[in-house]
Amino acid sequence: MTQWLVDHKIPLGAWLRAFVDALTTNAQGVFDAISVSLEFLIGGLTAGLEAIPPLLFIALVAVGAYVLHRSLALAAFAVLSLLLIVNLGYWAEMIQTLSLVFCATLVCVIVGVPIGIAAAHRPWLYQAMRPLLDLMQTIPTFVYLIPTLVLFGLGVVPGLISTVIFAIPAPIRLTHLGFTTVPGALREAASAFGATKRQLLFKVELPYALPTIMAGITQCIMLSLSMVVIAALVGADGLGKPVVRALNTVNIAMGFEAGLCIVILAILLDRICKAPARRAARGARA
Repeated sequence: MTQWLVDHKIPLGAWLRAFVDALTTNAQGVFDAISVSLEFLIGGLTAGLEAIPPLLFIALVAVGAYVLHRSLALAAFAVLSLLLIVNLGYWAEMIQTLSLVFCATLVCVIVGVPIGIAAAHRPWLYQAMRPLLDLMQTIPTFVYLIPTLVLFGLGVVPGLISTVIFAIPAPIRLTHLGFTTVPGALREAASAFGATKRQLLFKVELPYALPTIMAGITQCIMLSLSMVVIAALVGADGLGKPVVRALNTVNIAMGFEAGLCIVILAILLDRICKAPARRAARGARA
């Protein structure tokens, strides 16, 4: 009974392979241009961050954390955690990971937030996107890592593209959630006072939805950090490389130290990025 189904297999894999082969044959120049541009962006950001002396960088992070949170405890945690990364010898890898996470989050915000806004104003669009968003978040990472590797080659770019695919549903979903929870009475009051659609968007809906959008951006950062080890498998630099190297050589010490640096960076970014969300929430409710 089931053998008949097996004999008449739907060639989904063959179709996808043919599609990727067609892209490689007919549009490889486009993908090469994208790859060069993204490598230049990430390389320039990494070089700029590496040019800052570690102690000055740590001081700037501590000051920024204090300004956002007004918390000496957080500033002290930032100093001590970053000094620990320097002491363990993973400062350069941390900077490379930070650049990758920043670029991935920037792409997710630039693309995801407008899509979330459009989906909030057009329910049919969100209903059409939901299966795709579910697929992007649940499909194993290696499945779409393979075509990105074929199209963009080894290096940081396929890692960045895969990270964006994995992380971008978060800002889309939470932007949509933030805009759909804006009270109807608030919109009606703004319209009654003669607000245009642009004014309604930027002066009513966006300020009210900003805390939820910031939560989506924070989640996007965490999801991007969770991809650093996967990105290292296709040649991306950063803290994922020593983790992969430790896995291949069964080096427990290296694996623990590099993993600890990833955890420290994740906690630090999470604590720092929560400050704007809370401040925006107070402003929106005022």
